[in-house]
Amino acid sequence: MVDKKKLLKTLENFENKKIAVVGDFMLDEYIFGNVDRISPEAPVPVVNVTNETFVLGGAANVVNNLCSLGAKVVAFGVIGEDKNGEKMEMELEKRGVDTSGIFRDKDRPTIVKKRIIAHNQQLLRLDWEDKNEIIFYLEDELLNSFKSKISNIDAIILSDYDKGVLTPKVVKTIIEIANKNNKIVIVDPKPKNKLNYIGATSMTPNTKEALNCLDNMKIRTEDDFKMLGYKLKDELNLKNLLITRSEKGMSIFEDNIVEDIPTMAKEVYDVTGAGDTVIAVFTLSASAGASFYEAAKIANTAAGVVVGRIGTSTVTREEIVEFYDSFEK
Repeated sequence: MVDKKKLLKTLENFENKKIAVVGDFMLDEYIFGNVDRISPEAPVPVVNVTNETFVLGGAANVVNNLCSLGAKVVAFGVIGEDKNGEKMEMELEKRGVDTSGIFRDKDRPTIVKKRIIAHNQQLLRLDWEDKNEIIFYLEDELLNSFKSKISNIDAIILSDYDKGVLTPKVVKTIIEIANKNNKIVIVDPKPKNKLNYIGATSMTPNTKEALNCLDNMKIRTEDDFKMLGYKLKDELNLKNLLITRSEKGMSIFEDNIVEDIPTMAKEVYDVTGAGDTVIAVFTLSASAGASFYEAAKIANTAAGVVVGRIGTSTVTREEIVEFYDSFEK
């Protein structure tokens, strides 16, 4: 674990940082209920709804995590001209997020993922989305907005769910602008888009995503895994690479060294949104004075908190310290 004094100092610095989040903004809807019979119309369960909630998802959950950690956030993305888009902007603005980089498109819906849950079991998921790339003039508007704000931004997160916002032009231009201005840019990737990320500071794939980036390279031993990490880091010209490994924790590749960080999760109930928490804490920590290795260890601590809850979740600085202290005892 990271030194307690360093942890506290890094967390304290979070509130002085402004992070840009560019990507696919979504709403997650959860419908909870009970099932006690099968429908007479078809062989499907009838859910008696008891509760319904909306939470921020995708890139918006990254924003939510950053806000919960005390950071200032500038959001860049494209949503629909619909009620869900209004709800999205309202929720972001309620958290103090600068939404001037969020643009509306009347021809695409705001992405919504509706999950129906009964007795702690997900029965069904319904998706509203348009995965086509955003139209060229929205690319230009988003990039112009980003360029106008870069001087006041400490770090950039690219949250790629492959829903059309992070086009090759958008990603490559943002990485180029970030590098010219000496800003950290960290990517939560989609393997099929890997070549777009060349020159980023770091990426945070899970093991499966890392494997898919290299055409499912065979991993039989830890040495094979290390070869995978180094190869991916070098191929994309990254300064470092953080791979999340479920029950094995995380591994960070930097220079010619790989550091393995054991998991701190006590119980795992739900990994929904855990990757969003990891990239938020990793990026914030790196921009707040921690080394990338220290940032990875702080992110690992935060991940241990959120996987112990059901549903898309966020973490606070106080919860990170409390969870850290529970391991110290």
